Amino acid sequence: MEKHPLRWWALVVCVLAVLVDMIDNQIVAVALPTIHHHLGAGEAAMQWISAGYALGFALTLIIGGRLGDRYGAKKLFLAGMTVFTLASLSAGLAPEPGLLIASRVVQGIGSGLMVPQVLSFIHTEFDEAERPKAMGLYAGAFPLGGLAGPLLGGVLTESDLFGSGWRAIFLVNIPIGIAGLIGALATMPTRPGSLRHRLDLGGLAMLTAIGFAVFYPLVQGRETGWPLWSILLMAAAAPLAGLFAAHQRRQERQGGEPLVPPAMMRVRSLWSSLTVMLCTQMAIGVFFMLTLYLQLGLGFSPVQAALAFAPGVIGIVVGNALAMNLAAKTGRAFLTVMTAVLATSLASIALVIHAAGDDLNVWEMLGPIIFFSFGIGGVLNALFSTAMGQILPQQAGAASGLVNTTAQLGQAMGIALFGTVFFSLLPDHGYQSATVRTFMVSIGVTLLALALTAALPRQQRAEDKAPAPDRGTSSAPA
Repeated sequence: MEKHPLRWWALVVCVLAVLVDMIDNQIVAVALPTIHHHLGAGEAAMQWISAGYALGFALTLIIGGRLGDRYGAKKLFLAGMTVFTLASLSAGLAPEPGLLIASRVVQGIGSGLMVPQVLSFIHTEFDEAERPKAMGLYAGAFPLGGLAGPLLGGVLTESDLFGSGWRAIFLVNIPIGIAGLIGALATMPTRPGSLRHRLDLGGLAMLTAIGFAVFYPLVQGRETGWPLWSILLMAAAAPLAGLFAAHQRRQERQGGEPLVPPAMMRVRSLWSSLTVMLCTQMAIGVFFMLTLYLQLGLGFSPVQAALAFAPGVIGIVVGNALAMNLAAKTGRAFLTVMTAVLATSLASIALVIHAAGDDLNVWEMLGPIIFFSFGIGGVLNALFSTAMGQILPQQAGAASGLVNTTAQLGQAMGIALFGTVFFSLLPDHGYQSATVRTFMVSIGVTLLALALTAALPRQQRAEDKAPAPDRGTSSAPA
């Protein structure tokens, strides 16, 4: 295939899209207390505003890549960018929490359509000699977005540009989205899709129903006093999951393209990595509560709260680099050690909060935040590699979507779970004690992940290595 002359300019546009996705995954955290005060968002609404983006992204991501295969990467990229930009406008103008929550979910759906096309573009348009440089530019968007998200959120919220307040964190996406659309139209090549790819819409509907059955009662149940319907709805997730598994097996037998190929789930490196990843990504959700504690409990400004998390990028970069050099050589041992580091770092943050009390400052958080970020950077990088370690090349696309979906669902589940714990404890224990106790639950989830590392393969064999998945879910701890 002839090289497209504007492919490097098109790559800049694609990397911009990944950067925007990373920023928006992070930007809302430090603005939530301000949204709470100005828009009257309740406790459950704050959980939905934060988790809704990840939930929409996760449920769309698993099918976004296949839509790109079917209709062409450029068409799906443009569609995703359009949906994301319009949803950002809706979020920035939202007069009440319900519309803001819906807009956040649609933002995530737009990203789920857009982001999977980036790796497809890189693998299609760049040859083996150019690909490492292209992947380097792509990978650089993650730590940059992880740093820029909370900092930009804090600065925009506190600066109150043109009286917009917290709304600026969403409205800033409008000019970026328009520039991305123009850039993609001008630079991305138009390649035909393959209409032979059939879409498992029934499986997607079942997966969405499972997500609703888990998340809705988990977030709303506490506010409504845990009525019987909330318990029954959550219990319904198990039989729904069984129906989904049966549907996937039937799709495979009939020659269809199941969202989660059953044969692929029998690969030990994949399913064992997914269980550990779900737990470790849930652990990240506890930082949603730490943001609320710093601002609502201690009176930190949005910028001060963002600066407390910013040093975490250092830990993520170092942890990622260490994983790239050691994970494949040491296999399960590296992941076990780094998961233990993660649990220890969460304990150190809880101890600092407990000991400092109302006198907690940013400098006291510096070491524990870097330590935590180092652990999560190493764990996630190694888990992505291990998950794909025994996957066949023809399974790489489906496995990548499944890995990234699991990571996003884990983050959303963590926010839902720890938010419920935190807000249940808050009336009787106050901000400091509720935060420490919520961190103890997070430590328990991380220790479960540590125990589950025993099921991981001892070492990834060099001959089994497959292409790494789209790491559009990596995140800084904010």
